[in-house]
Amino acid sequence: MGAKSQSLKNNNHNHATIETASGLNRRQFLRQVGMSAGAGLLATHSITQALASNAMYSSSTQLTKDDLPSALMDEGSLPQTSQASLTQTTCITPTIETRLFASSNVGGSDDRTQLALNRVACAGFKVNNPTITTRQYLRFAGTDSQRASDLQNIATGAIAAPKLLLGVRGGYGAMRLLPMVDWSTLGRIMKERGTILAGFSDVTAIQCALLAKGDMSSLAAPMLYSEFGKTKPDEISCRQFAEALTNPNLVIDISDATLTSPSLPSILTSAEPKTITGTMWGGNLSVMSALAGSEYLPRIDGGIVFLEDVGEQAYRIERMLYDLYLAGVFKNQQAIVFGALSGAGEDSYDKRYDVATVIRQLHELTGLPIYSGMSFGHIGQKSSFPLGATCQLTPNTDGGYQLAFTNYPTIKADAIHVEGLWQAV
Repeated sequence: MGAKSQSLKNNNHNHATIETASGLNRRQFLRQVGMSAGAGLLATHSITQALASNAMYSSSTQLTKDDLPSALMDEGSLPQTSQASLTQTTCITPTIETRLFASSNVGGSDDRTQLALNRVACAGFKVNNPTITTRQYLRFAGTDSQRASDLQNIATGAIAAPKLLLGVRGGYGAMRLLPMVDWSTLGRIMKERGTILAGFSDVTAIQCALLAKGDMSSLAAPMLYSEFGKTKPDEISCRQFAEALTNPNLVIDISDATLTSPSLPSILTSAEPKTITGTMWGGNLSVMSALAGSEYLPRIDGGIVFLEDVGEQAYRIERMLYDLYLAGVFKNQQAIVFGALSGAGEDSYDKRYDVATVIRQLHELTGLPIYSGMSFGHIGQKSSFPLGATCQLTPNTDGGYQLAFTNYPTIKADAIHVEGLWQAV
């Protein structure tokens, strides 16, 4: 990717945006593609493709938010800028001690799981517990006890802490495990080892608990099944995953608010934007809202809250933001950063009530500056970044802003063969 200090550019123009002119709200669209309105399975590029082609999607694979955005579309139609080259390349001997944790949904395809395992091994990650991917209890990747043991066994010392704890996939189920893990001890052991826990979506519950009770950072990043098991993993996401794992001074530049809402400025503030420094924390809005009022939601003084979600209409986004506001989550925070809010669709009562309206209301309610368009969430091209680490947020002269991260564990860059994450194996 070049020098370690190179910024990760937020190429928002490469991301397709929701075609609100279609006249379909979230429920209507889901009905059109043959899915239940409660599934919440919308993604920016996928919706645009589906509406353009009027094609129907059918699959026996159980889909959840973390499968997006490629799940509803023909992967061959991905734009060239985000299509991974699947040429065969040489693998390296895996040396990075890695363990998987499967906190949420069961995987839908054994072949996809094996492909993902082959790729991460090719890239240098030595997975010590691949058999957990075969577990299933109801919709989950094992019983609650089994899934909690992926983390609790490290806390008890039964299993040595690896360098990387990689989430298998999201969906739902991580919240059921929170009382079953000694987060304080787990956090201490992870700090001593310099362990990185990586994931997003439903894994937000794990990351919040780890920070709240274990004072340990994690990485907002793609996951095994969700990204590396795709027919064509996103090359940009893979490269930026490796960059975040290896660069102790990660920098991400954000140029506009498109991923959050095209109707917003990048920076929404009542005063002149200024540089702020604080702990970046947060994750998926739905999960954060569900944790509001619990001991597992961090209480960070002077923090910078990050939020993203997918497939939630504007009123649902606002309701979850009010959950956090009424629980006092935004008190003593310096700013709110929004990533992708994909697939919000139109309000069936009034099209003017959109994501931009909701975020402006939040700004008035909290008085906090709001920064939009961060390139992370349920989108094709993700910029992985630390949660629970120090972040310096700096506005630039072009109306965008920069995020610079410090104080988080990393891996030696020469231990990773990044091309292995998307190659044909």
